[in-house]
Amino acid sequence: MSQKWIPPEEYSAALPKATVFSCFMFTDEDGRLLQLRSVQEQRLERWQWPGGNLDDPSETPWQVAVRECREETGIEFRGEQRLLGTRFIAPRSFWPYAHLGYVFDGGALSDAQLQAIRLDPAEHTAWEVRALEDWRPDVDPERYEVAAAFLKARATGIPVHHEITTRPDGEEQ
Repeated sequence: MSQKWIPPEEYSAALPKATVFSCFMFTDEDGRLLQLRSVQEQRLERWQWPGGNLDDPSETPWQVAVRECREETGIEFRGEQRLLGTRFIAPRSFWPYAHLGYVFDGGALSDAQLQAIRLDPAEHTAWEVRALEDWRPDVDPERYEVAAAFLKARATGIPVHHEITTRPDGEEQ
């Protein structure tokens, strides 16, 4: 182990890079999962939860989730901060950085709250609420399992951590 001190700027420049995202998981009052359809048809996760990337280093993951939710849906979330869990997505051939995510519980939305959703047309074309099983045909198997895991975390109160460890060459780590 080297005993040489390295200035923080030099040390941090050599570290692997990661991006951070935060989102909310919402359901309706019947427990059906809310998802937003991305305008980007080529996205791996065409159906998404309200949220997005940390763009401003002064923002916290919670602030990102609240801001992105407001921007994408018009929902001004004022509930308590309840973390359902985290996600780690390893770098892939199409994205050179790891992706670290925070999934917060948005609670159950009433019919009136759902009807008040106003999508940002630059990001999403539609929203839907469906029972988990009804999402299966429209999401890849991994996305389905992620949704199931976070719904379980919500029901049990036990946070979950989910990892995708596919390397850029497509091989599992």
